[in-house]
Amino acid sequence: MKLYSYFRSSASYRVRIALNLKGLAYDIVPVHLLKNGGEQLSPEYRQLNADGLVPVLTDDTQGEAAALTQSLAIIEYLEETHPQPALLPAEPCDRAWVRGIALSIACDIHPLNNLRVLRYLVRNLNVSEDDKNAWYRHWCEQGLAALETTLARDKRSGRFCYGDTPTLADCCLVPQVFNAQRLNCDLSRLPTIMRINDACLALDAFANAAPAVQPDAETS
Repeated sequence: MKLYSYFRSSASYRVRIALNLKGLAYDIVPVHLLKNGGEQLSPEYRQLNADGLVPVLTDDTQGEAAALTQSLAIIEYLEETHPQPALLPAEPCDRAWVRGIALSIACDIHPLNNLRVLRYLVRNLNVSEDDKNAWYRHWCEQGLAALETTLARDKRSGRFCYGDTPTLADCCLVPQVFNAQRLNCDLSRLPTIMRINDACLALDAFANAAPAVQPDAETS
């Protein structure tokens, strides 16, 4: 397997965690989102992903290699092709709950602070750097506050988002917390989220997926 990844990309980070949790071997192909106008926008890369986004996963173990896009779709693919250890619970209602947490991060929080959105605010709408960062913090803090409420009041939460083993939800949570910390969001009112984040980072699968230890981290 090859994972086209940028070390600081939340979406790439999610997939690295899932691959590590599954114990799957993969090679990182760095795609720098800032150099040369953004390597993800090159014609060569757009042959893999017309959206010009990371990550992309190619898997030649399933016959003809296909370029898979969208982090949650990639993780669901890994779940279907390598079902153990499971990243989704057995019961349909619980599976939907875990997916709901993942989607609240991937679809409601992350898109509003994605690199191309922040660039548009600055380059096209002439938003100042301070206002851009305020935009980021507002949407991130608001989304994480709602997620804190969900996790804190539901008995399904345990050491991790669901029970005592990592799931798809944790694959999404940890990268979002990393980005929130990097942009100086106020996380002081998120004890449940931060407890879960710390439990995740204590596992090798999460620690080895962290941005700082990726092969392209030094090129930032």
